Amino acid sequence: MANRTDPLAKNIRGTNPQNLVEKIVRTKIYQHTFWKEQCFGLTAETLVDKAMELDHLGGTFGGSRKPTPFLCLILKMLQIQPEKEIVVEFIKNDDYKYVRILGAFYLRLTGTDVDVYRYLEPLYNDYRKVRQKLADGRFSLTHVDEVIEELLTKDYSCDIAMPRLKKRWTLEQNGLLEPRKSVLEDDFEEEEEKEENEGIADGSEDEKDHQRKSPERERERDRDRRRDSHRHRDRDYDRDYDMDRDHDRDYERERGRGRDRDRERDRDHYRERDRDRERGRDRERDRRDRARRRSRSRSRDRKRHETDDVRDREEPKKKKEKKEKMREDGTDHPDPEIAEANRLRASLGLKPLRP
Repeated sequence: MANRTDPLAKNIRGTNPQNLVEKIVRTKIYQHTFWKEQCFGLTAETLVDKAMELDHLGGTFGGSRKPTPFLCLILKMLQIQPEKEIVVEFIKNDDYKYVRILGAFYLRLTGTDVDVYRYLEPLYNDYRKVRQKLADGRFSLTHVDEVIEELLTKDYSCDIAMPRLKKRWTLEQNGLLEPRKSVLEDDFEEEEEKEENEGIADGSEDEKDHQRKSPERERERDRDRRRDSHRHRDRDYDRDYDMDRDHDRDYERERGRGRDRDRERDRDHYRERDRDRERGRDRERDRRDRARRRSRSRSRDRKRHETDDVRDREEPKKKKEKKEKMREDGTDHPDPEIAEANRLRASLGLKPLRP
């Protein structure tokens, strides 16, 4: 019950909000003591107090991959799904930097692309130091703007996979976002005005008065300022566009290489499998041939033994019949004269002499 998502919560990107955190990380958070003791029964109002107590950020650490309190509160926000106004107030909070990062991280997971750019890009101007817990349990020093840069450009942050984010120039082309205005643009304009004022101070007082009072000069100055402003803005836009294009090109190249490697590996696998099958068929064919030859040899031996047995059985029978025949016609008489007479009488068809 304590780990179940709020029934009134809406699906985020077509799934349960807690599913945005991977299963193994979610299970470790559920088993952690901070989740069971400190996050039980939290609401959108009481969550602020726990967020104000944070003193570092990070994902999982140690050999058993324990989650940090920052990660537990992220999952708790996904579970109770606070309203967008509360999350925006988290981001606009200047007093507690970890509360700001907590709101920015949650908005990056659940917000639309336009909201992510609109509310997170102003945080590039926050250069405060924050502590981050590394995977080995040690702490490192980073800054708020570096964390925002990681959220907007990286695929993983704090052991959580970031949802796919559209490129900024794509949203600008569709008219969903205004061109990004650098905070240094005002400094550039002040420097240009200072240089112009120094150039005017070098001239005569009459020329200064004339240039100061001339509306044509003021219009030219405004035109030059706007042109320079657009030039700086176009330069920033072109730089961002080139960086995004190079990143996309590198990504497509790496993905193509990965596909080629996978295709070559599959081809080798199938070739090895076919080779194993062919070896198996050859072995089966050899085994059948050996079995067939063995069967033929056995059948020949069996026929030879049967023939010998028949011959051995028939020879005594013939000898016996011959002896009986000789005994009947008297040709085997011990007296040679009588035996000769019996052979003669047998040839004439007469009965033999009896002693």
